[in-house]
Amino acid sequence: MRHSGAFATIAPMTHASASGAPSAPTIGFVSLGCPKALTDSELILTQLSAEGYRTSKTYAGADLVIVNTCGFIDDAVKESLDAIGEALTENGKVIVTGCLGARQAEGGENMVRQVHPKVLAVTGPHATQEVMDAVHAHVPKPHDPFVDLVPAAGIKLTPKHYAYLKISEGCNHRCTFCIIPSLRGDLVSRPVGDVLNEAKALFESGVKELLVVSQDTSAYGVDVKYRTGFWNGAPVKTRMLDLVAKLGELARAHGAWVRLHYVYPYPHVDEVIPLMAEGLVLPYLDVPFQHAHPDVLKRMKRPASGERNLERIQRWRELCPELIVRSTFIAGFPGETEDEFSYLLDFLKEAQIDRAGCFAYSPVDGALANELPGALPDAVREERRARFMAVAEAVSVARLQRRVGATMQVLVDSAPALGRKGGIGRSYADAPEIDGLVRLLPPTKASTQMRVGEFVKARIVAADGHDLIAQPI
Repeated sequence: MRHSGAFATIAPMTHASASGAPSAPTIGFVSLGCPKALTDSELILTQLSAEGYRTSKTYAGADLVIVNTCGFIDDAVKESLDAIGEALTENGKVIVTGCLGARQAEGGENMVRQVHPKVLAVTGPHATQEVMDAVHAHVPKPHDPFVDLVPAAGIKLTPKHYAYLKISEGCNHRCTFCIIPSLRGDLVSRPVGDVLNEAKALFESGVKELLVVSQDTSAYGVDVKYRTGFWNGAPVKTRMLDLVAKLGELARAHGAWVRLHYVYPYPHVDEVIPLMAEGLVLPYLDVPFQHAHPDVLKRMKRPASGERNLERIQRWRELCPELIVRSTFIAGFPGETEDEFSYLLDFLKEAQIDRAGCFAYSPVDGALANELPGALPDAVREERRARFMAVAEAVSVARLQRRVGATMQVLVDSAPALGRKGGIGRSYADAPEIDGLVRLLPPTKASTQMRVGEFVKARIVAADGHDLIAQPI
């Protein structure tokens, strides 16, 4: 199973000029972390461009560097601290933002400032204005910025044909293994009109796949009690079902896809499945189950831990047979017995999870799970993770084999020589940088061309591991 990792560099830096003036200040930019952090980076880059700043692909020559960090687990902390150190060495003027910026070291000192005291400023996540204030303090913005040169869809770090759409910030849950709420705060849903306006601008800019992200997509609107907002002069509830329906209508009008990520298995998610069955949104759910045994879920303090998840998945597939379910799990959680782990493996096989990733449990500073009894040796955690992935891959490969002979719509991600030599794409079952790929063979007709960001129909001729091989029609 492909997994990009939540902690890889998404894009080192982008180049854009809002004013085009040679004297415009130049800002270097490094973005680390998950899609939610990436959308924060895009907001900052958009604001920089709107105010006339240039952004650079290199540290050299930049007036300062912004590093958007991740700070969830130890590997992410190390990568972020290394990136800050590199920026300080290569440039010397660094502003830090993101999740690591909100973390405290032992003794209550800010972790970033403890390791890198020379940084100019440190903010937490989702802090566009604070970042811009710091930029203004050290590199005054250019005079008379040409705001109208900023595209309506903003500055994007993803390829032009797909984009992430963040619908809320923060999380109301207090899972024992997670410190995200202490970094990003409680749930704050974006106004439904703002979300739909952004989606419309993205589709109009040529985006063909919109990936909806948040910490808890199915909780959208809980914090505002599902109040009614407005879009295009009509009332729309701030609620997952209503938002997804409108996004689906927009996508259909533009011949595009909508994909849902981070959907917790609450009962009201059942209401979204018919939208998938009718083709309004992709029949794909990214559900972070994390485990299956009720006792482990209770120790994790997972939301919806009392729900009958196996029965729910079976019901979803009755309503929408094409549904793809992807998820992530944790093996070796404190106190996990062999029986509890075996229960998880049985769930994986019975639920037929199409795409599954697994992490060996890793303690995170500040997480309540660190205080739970029954910590397992590292070797046991890793051994269980490996056993989990062996089962997960067997299930995934078997389910992919069923696709052979089918005709599918494929979104082309890369196509050398206009696709005459084949290309790489994804079906509705494949989220970018996470799931498998569709390897496209050269078209049988010389006149047929494949272009990046366009859809092609292709017949699946083989399955190879987690990927499919297809012949364009």
